[in-house]
Amino acid sequence: MEIKKIIDKAVAGDQGAFTTLLDMYWNEVYGFMLKRTENETDAEDITIETFSKAFDKLGQYNPDFQFNTWLIAIAKNVHIDMLRKKKVSLFVDITDDEDHQAYKVADTSPSAEDKIIIEQNLKRLLEFIKELKPHYQEVIQLRYFQEMSYQEISEQLNEPLSNVKVKLLRAKKLLAEIILNR
Repeated sequence: MEIKKIIDKAVAGDQGAFTTLLDMYWNEVYGFMLKRTENETDAEDITIETFSKAFDKLGQYNPDFQFNTWLIAIAKNVHIDMLRKKKVSLFVDITDDEDHQAYKVADTSPSAEDKIIIEQNLKRLLEFIKELKPHYQEVIQLRYFQEMSYQEISEQLNEPLSNVKVKLLRAKKLLAEIILNR
């Protein structure tokens, strides 16, 4: 059957004519786009969209030109549109707040050298703490190594909260003096 008659039937709404056009030109359009995109999924998506657009505008087809040429022109435009969409999605504008948040994501975990330095400093700090009187050692241990609240320390030592705060303040001052003297 002549292509012009098939197109006329499709324009009139004959579903069989649409199927015939699809069967006749699918491989040509798909093959062209596969060579162009080198991606089967993209080639198939473009081919589907090409036929969708072509069938929507079938009444505008000019029979002076070959039908396959018209389809290929539509396919090229669909491909260009797809590339533009991909390019736009690659360059998304980010606000200053979002950019600042990206810096917060940076890896802040200590390196091997940092871990060694931390261990050495901790060892020295523990030596300095051992020079304090036992009741000062105890409040520092509870507060900074066991991370207890003032209230929890007060309950643990069975002392008033104000005594715990004063004892901890005094322990920190004495520890600072020991560190400075070394």
